[in-house]
Amino acid sequence: MQAIRAHAVFAIVLFVVAAVSAAAVVHAEEPSFTLTIKDHHFMPSELTVPAEQKVRLVIKNLDRTPEEFESHDLNREKIVPGGGEITLYIGPLKAGTYTFFGEFHEATAQGRMMVK
Repeated sequence: MQAIRAHAVFAIVLFVVAAVSAAAVVHAEEPSFTLTIKDHHFMPSELTVPAEQKVRLVIKNLDRTPEEFESHDLNREKIVPGGGEITLYIGPLKAGTYTFFGEFHEATAQGRMMVK
């Protein structure tokens, strides 16, 4: 009876380890891109990402004040705290141009994502 329990516990542990490893591999395969906010500008202001593929977008805010990353084209809206960063997963997207902006400093924080 104890041998059966030990095998059952081992099987459960093995299953959990395999599931966590598989999840890590899925996220590791997504291409990652970084946007930086500095002096209320996105850098780079034009970002090229692959079409038909989910991508990881890290947005780092080097300013002391918060900024809101917003894109009607991408259907995303998220506040990036001053000195902080956020991660968004976008796509898969069709080839084209998708605009984004910083809602708190819309006059200067402008950019576009070129999907090819």
